Amino acid sequence: MSLSGTAIAVRIENQLVRFIPPSPIDQQAVISQVGGQETSGVVIKVLDNPRATLVIDREGRITVHGTHRVEAARAAAKELMLRLGLNDSGLETELGPVVASFDFGQPLDVQQLVGNFGAGTASFDERLGCSVLADTRHNLTIHVWPNGRCIVPDARQQNIVAMAAVYWRNKLKEQNIFI
Repeated sequence: MSLSGTAIAVRIENQLVRFIPPSPIDQQAVISQVGGQETSGVVIKVLDNPRATLVIDREGRITVHGTHRVEAARAAAKELMLRLGLNDSGLETELGPVVASFDFGQPLDVQQLVGNFGAGTASFDERLGCSVLADTRHNLTIHVWPNGRCIVPDARQQNIVAMAAVYWRNKLKEQNIFI
């Protein structure tokens, strides 16, 4: 096992980004001009290049899924606007949650987490086969699998996830939860 203070590599799997154009995007224009699909009050358009899924809501805002960098999400929103014949200047950006992952690099007994950290902090998800840590210190939820792989579905930024990863690795090591 690596030293307790050593950083853990964190990978951003998805960055949710919403763009607000100066003039709302017309959902019907997305359907008729670029082949968007309407479902449950939003219009969805999947782009191949850049690879992303765009969701246009009733207010004409563009939410981009499936990218891991803000620049890629912006390129996808601009591509949609250009295909619609709209000017892409003045596009405001709102950052949403980040889905991140990391690996402890060692297997662990995930069911022991519940016993060692209590039901308020850790629970076992039978359906997923992992333990779920409610990390109030870093304001995160961490899904931990027996192989040491972890997913954080609700992070605000990569650095917070990296700090949480080191913190929890140290806690798990102290409790002898690594196998």
